[in-house]
Amino acid sequence: MAHLDLRRPENVTGDFYVDSSCIDCDTCRWMAPEIFTSVKEQSAVFHQPTSEEERLLALQALLSCPTASIGTVDKPQDIKDVQQTLPILIEENVYHCGYHSENSYGAASYLIKLPEGNVLIDSPRFTPPLVKRLEAMGGVRYMYLTHRDDVADHEKFANHFACQRILHRDDITTGTRNVEIQITGSEVIQLNPEIVIIPVPGHSKGHTVLLYKNKFLFTGDHLAWSDRLKQLIAFRDFCWYSWSEQLESMRKLANYSFEWVLPGHGRRYHADRQTMKTQMIQCIEWMEST
Repeated sequence: MAHLDLRRPENVTGDFYVDSSCIDCDTCRWMAPEIFTSVKEQSAVFHQPTSEEERLLALQALLSCPTASIGTVDKPQDIKDVQQTLPILIEENVYHCGYHSENSYGAASYLIKLPEGNVLIDSPRFTPPLVKRLEAMGGVRYMYLTHRDDVADHEKFANHFACQRILHRDDITTGTRNVEIQITGSEVIQLNPEIVIIPVPGHSKGHTVLLYKNKFLFTGDHLAWSDRLKQLIAFRDFCWYSWSEQLESMRKLANYSFEWVLPGHGRRYHADRQTMKTQMIQCIEWMEST
């Protein structure tokens, strides 16, 4: 819970604020860019909501903040209504779960809603409002984990939903040794006719990405959009295994066609296929020069 006595002085006057426990994960800034900004390596409110739409975005960001660093001076009476808006529809049957976890440094998690059983991508925070919403949306059949860093509350979700977790064996740790489906090698895995799992070692040895309908690419910490550079990037300073292998993985990934990049960390990106192809080539050239 945010504390008013820790309210950052960089916040503008008004109901919403960010306190000094902020870990600068960027979640609120991309969920509600009209409200939150970056000041001195932490978030702050630069504009108080002036419409119902802005208020909804601010409260969704409040619920999703991994460290509960966002607060309001007055207790929001509509918070339970806002809880019902998460997960948030992105497009078609793909959702952003919200409720980011501090255990994965605020990484985003996603849901693919399918008649044969939903797929939860990386782990959000295990919290009753989200669990109830996931139950109402059909539960979870598979919990796909892109890599070792963003597993958060995977075990709680697995126990509650009796779902099959998927993680590459090269990224198995003590905390994930009981994962039900441990994929191996460098070959593409066909999970169903519309879902493929593509190994992309680099950020970690066992990192994989998931491509759904040749349209939605869930990239974990392999690939994301940079608002600062205005291009797709990999995280050079947070490459824990091999930058050269990550570059080779990116070259392989450039052979696929997709319209969405949906990362764990970093900003999402949406473009037509040709623009995405151009962006991937630019990303590779940037990686080669880095």
